[in-house]
Amino acid sequence: MSDVLLAARGLTVRYRARDGLFGGGELRALEDVSLEVRRGETLAVVGESGSGKTTLARALLRLVEPSSGTITFDGQDLTHLAGRELAPFRKRAQLVFQDAEGSLDPRLTVGASVGEALAIHRIGTRAERATRVEALLAKVQLPADVAARLPHELSGGQRQRVGIARALAVEPELLVADEPVSALDVSIQAQVLNLFTQLQRELGLTYVFISHDLRVVQTVADRVAVMYLGRIVETAPAAELFANPRHPYTRALLAAVPRLDSTDAAPVLRGEPPSPSAPPSGCAFHPRCPQATERCRRELPQPVRVGVDHVAACVLAEPAP
Repeated sequence: MSDVLLAARGLTVRYRARDGLFGGGELRALEDVSLEVRRGETLAVVGESGSGKTTLARALLRLVEPSSGTITFDGQDLTHLAGRELAPFRKRAQLVFQDAEGSLDPRLTVGASVGEALAIHRIGTRAERATRVEALLAKVQLPADVAARLPHELSGGQRQRVGIARALAVEPELLVADEPVSALDVSIQAQVLNLFTQLQRELGLTYVFISHDLRVVQTVADRVAVMYLGRIVETAPAAELFANPRHPYTRALLAAVPRLDSTDAAPVLRGEPPSPSAPPSGCAFHPRCPQATERCRRELPQPVRVGVDHVAACVLAEPAP
């Protein structure tokens, strides 16, 4: 059995923008993205807002239709499956939303929301589903009486735990978590991150963890993929990426993380990210890159292996020996 659970090859997602938006042209949300997610690991995907992280998360789960490329899960090509053909995959891969409150039906009790997937997939009797819901709430460290409450009666941290319990209901192997702690207070963030770690250890889960917060990523990730304007520009083991970033964009992101032991002002990325409907020629980062050369303006950089399991897409990157 391969250690790769989920893989994308050349994944591209483009939208036709409506008149008046992005000049009415084509919006390039993802461009030629290739990645692998190994069983039992946490792959974090980081980047600024608009870099394509959420589109990637949804495309990997076939919630967004790819324009080209392939997606495979446990060796099965998912790219052209539809409707009921995707049902087995839906049980094995689930999404944890950023907006826990918005993802929960305000008219349903917590118990009904968590048990909804069990009913859809016809898992167990009504009594067995109620018992399963109680066990799921306990698994995410919520008391049983929460099942009778409505979402608005819960705190933000409690709602996110409900979202995690709902995702776990059908016993998936993969969770794709889209900014799952960004809306929470820092102390609550730590609790929810610890819960993710505990669940992974107990259930053998695999995570794709979407975040813009590198401090969060450093806490949870085994490997990190850095995105810029719809492309992955660097991938490396987390410890290696934080110690030795090889792409100028990754270095800029890391330099901007506040540190208590430093009084120096963090360097700010100059300018704004380009429009996804009109990306620059060559390397998309070159208009903001302090190291950009004429070659960067002309050439689209290809991924280069710069270390063990470390790849950077930069024309200045030196290949590993």
